Amino acid sequence: MLGPSSPLQVRTVFSARPLPPAGREGSCWAGQQGEAACPALADHSLPQLVPHLPLRLTQQPWSLLYCTTRDGFSLKTMYRSMNHLSSPVLLLIRDTEAQAFGAFCASTIRLSNHFYGTGETFLFSFSPELKVFTWTGRNSFFMKGDMDLLMIGGGSGKFGLWLDGDLHHGGSHPCETFDNEPLSPREEFCIQALEVWGLA
Repeated sequence: MLGPSSPLQVRTVFSARPLPPAGREGSCWAGQQGEAACPALADHSLPQLVPHLPLRLTQQPWSLLYCTTRDGFSLKTMYRSMNHLSSPVLLLIRDTEAQAFGAFCASTIRLSNHFYGTGETFLFSFSPELKVFTWTGRNSFFMKGDMDLLMIGGGSGKFGLWLDGDLHHGGSHPCETFDNEPLSPREEFCIQALEVWGLA
């Protein structure tokens, strides 16, 4: 159990508990200006993910790059928020049925004509307990994005997670890349809130 002074405590809008003061010593997660505009999404989500991140990242500072409440619902805007990055990101989603899920992307999410990424990429869901779906080694369909669609994981015409260009709708299906369960109760879902976190 992570205590109040734990160096891995996550300061995030995905916590339903009150946020600690800005710049709290020992926190590896720090919001950017405007964070208060983003809603609380899921209690204790990010602290549970820390043990599943690559070891080199567990003590790195992270910051909020994109939030639909603050920045609007747009895949194009989400891509733009990461133009300056070349580091891993966490994609966190809550659908309209209050299910929380997402992906750790070992490479920055960007426009691409082909699949890219590494085997450190994984999908996860809270249903309500954390489930993590790691790379199976069966293919390398980690991520691919254009202006109309973002895809994470694939095989046999199915995507582990996909989001449309308006960031209003998405879907999740079992896929060969991660051998995952559907991340949401519905294979096609409506997005209530979405965040992207990156290395500060």
